[in-house]
Amino acid sequence: MRAPIGLVVTAALVLLPAAGAGATARERGAPDPSRFVRTVDNPWFPLRPGSTFVYRGVKDGEPSRDVVRVTSGTRVIEGVRCTGVSDRLYTSGRLSERTTDWYAQDSGGTVWYFGEDTAELDRAGKVTSREGSWLAGVAGARAGVFMPARPRVGQTFRQEYLKGHAEDHFRVLSLRAHARVPAVSSHRALLTKEWTPLEPDVVDHKLYVRGIGLVDERTIRGGDERNALVRWSH
Repeated sequence: MRAPIGLVVTAALVLLPAAGAGATARERGAPDPSRFVRTVDNPWFPLRPGSTFVYRGVKDGEPSRDVVRVTSGTRVIEGVRCTGVSDRLYTSGRLSERTTDWYAQDSGGTVWYFGEDTAELDRAGKVTSREGSWLAGVAGARAGVFMPARPRVGQTFRQEYLKGHAEDHFRVLSLRAHARVPAVSSHRALLTKEWTPLEPDVVDHKLYVRGIGLVDERTIRGGDERNALVRWSH
């Protein structure tokens, strides 16, 4: 089977050394803008503007509610028009974190992750940290693969890269995993393992269902965070 375009580029993305601020997009391992499309319709991670996903779970020992909304807003990053996804995390009823993530899909169907603008808030609503924020092409940051066009067991990708701040990776573990959450049940879910060298003792599992996207995530080592989809709409 011919590798999707995004997967070919990923190999270069992982192996290229860090380039200086004056390097060209190609030298930085940036994806080719001409190979991207306007919509994100990968069945494992569809982003239709107006779609809303509500998750409930636990974070740092507190009950949490996570509201994710696909916006109609876009941003051009390294020549690629990306879709903005708003993420609002509430713990014990208060807004504790707000994030906008930027995604785009190449013509082969692979979804790329181009950046994250995140802020942690105190009880007064004041921003206390923006750690984890990054944007492809800025300060050595590079886009990464968020969802391959045709997932296969054993595939491994880097989702994001800003040295020392954003270095998440994932591996496809199963295409026949069982997912049972309040919003949906499936025996053919996509199971992934996520980790980062910045927190080597922490491992997460995520479950995706075709046509919906992420339905369940939980820390299986190094923490007690979990989130399950309770409601969604397109």
